[in-house]
Amino acid sequence: MELLHGFYTIFTTPETLMFVVLGAVLGVIVGAVPGLTASAAIAMLVPITYYIDPLSALAFLYVIGKAGRFGGSISAILFNTPGTTAAAATVIDGHALTKKGKAGKALKTATVASVIGDFIGELILIFGALTIAQLTRELGPPDYFAIYVCAFLIIGSVISDSVLKGIASTLFGATLAMIGLDPITSEPRYDFGMVELYNGLSLVPLLIGLFVISEVFSQVFPARKGQEHHDEIQAKNPDDDRLSWEEIKRCLPFIGRGSAIGSMVGLIPGVGSAVACFVAYGSSKAKAKNKDEWGKGAIEGVAAPEAANNAVSGPSMIPLLALGVPGSTIAAMLMGVFLIHGIQVGPKIFETSGDVVYGLFAAGLTGILLYGLIGWFGGPLIGRVIDKIPQRLIYPTILAVALISAYTARSSMFDVVIACIFGLIGYFMRTLNFSPAATIIAFVLAPGAEQALRQSVLLTDDGFGIFLTRPVALVFFAIPLVAIGIRIVARFRASKQTAELSA
Repeated sequence: MELLHGFYTIFTTPETLMFVVLGAVLGVIVGAVPGLTASAAIAMLVPITYYIDPLSALAFLYVIGKAGRFGGSISAILFNTPGTTAAAATVIDGHALTKKGKAGKALKTATVASVIGDFIGELILIFGALTIAQLTRELGPPDYFAIYVCAFLIIGSVISDSVLKGIASTLFGATLAMIGLDPITSEPRYDFGMVELYNGLSLVPLLIGLFVISEVFSQVFPARKGQEHHDEIQAKNPDDDRLSWEEIKRCLPFIGRGSAIGSMVGLIPGVGSAVACFVAYGSSKAKAKNKDEWGKGAIEGVAAPEAANNAVSGPSMIPLLALGVPGSTIAAMLMGVFLIHGIQVGPKIFETSGDVVYGLFAAGLTGILLYGLIGWFGGPLIGRVIDKIPQRLIYPTILAVALISAYTARSSMFDVVIACIFGLIGYFMRTLNFSPAATIIAFVLAPGAEQALRQSVLLTDDGFGIFLTRPVALVFFAIPLVAIGIRIVARFRASKQTAELSA
């Protein structure tokens, strides 16, 4: 009933519906531009949310994130260049189909798989978030601190190729969150005598620096080499651009498997769509009867990863809505928007702001339908247009918009300077294989973790011993230790096998 009310709100509020449609269009376009991720686009658009109502703001950014994941498949299929890392596995069979003159078939397969996968993920979000929120309503500060620690360690250990670098990125984000006035004593911390830092660093310039400006820096050198434009490969037979019902039925088992994998991956904080798409591709290929066709233009090889990377979207929001702990970069940004509008995320959000949450669910389902229509009918056109725009125009424009966005949030040139500084930091983090995403998530999580820790210590004279008396806290403390241990063992075995093969 609440979800139906959410749809009623969306379709009877022209402003909100306009932002949902705009989010779907922008998301597909942004995702199709190589190097410009949905996270970067959302970072630039966060300042807009200061001036619109909460539901419109959240729906706008949420739909951009969904449509952006799908948009990456357009350039991956047409030009062998994934618009986002989430579409990296789609390249393998998607571009092979394009070379055969079946680009339209590949794009339609990606569209169907993305829509089904995203729809399944969204249903898991709708029912899963409410269920978990009801189960966790009685958790206390010690339990929440353990959840924060679990999130820190899991994100740090899985979001980067190196466990140490991932954890270092997480600690860097937590340290940045300490800048400003102490929440209890009001004493300045790490302010370097600068009045501008008394209230801490703002999320917006950090987002823009680490995700947008650093990406522009990363693209400068490839852009100087010139941009290769691709000749469109026309289908010699009109049927090659069509997707038949028989082909859809053939893909459905792979779409189902990919959706299941993507949904499970989405529940793990920090893992993301890129991992989901490769796991789904490898698993589906192993189960396929036509293994020899995979890599040479099998439509199943497009369907499986596209279903997986879009199925991540919904479940990745469950930790945020049910526990107040963002499990992905986009979720961390949305958490910032919730807080901007005075909405406290966590188990009680369904009671305090249920109209906004169910409106967001309705916007997500509507956005899936919209980007599906855009992809089905306009995918090739969007790809052709983007391919004709030279990078020397794209990235300076993005940089200009990013700097304006950094200034707009608080009308502060100091924020512009911070964005530029963190643009350089983000560039070097990418170069050295540290994780800007882990830094941002930790930056958002750290204040809540600090508050939970201090409240826990004040609850008893035992100090930190209180955590030993809380079974839920002990479980969440143990989870990341087991996860890190498994990863270390897997790395050791892999290096040992490599050494044996090379011997």
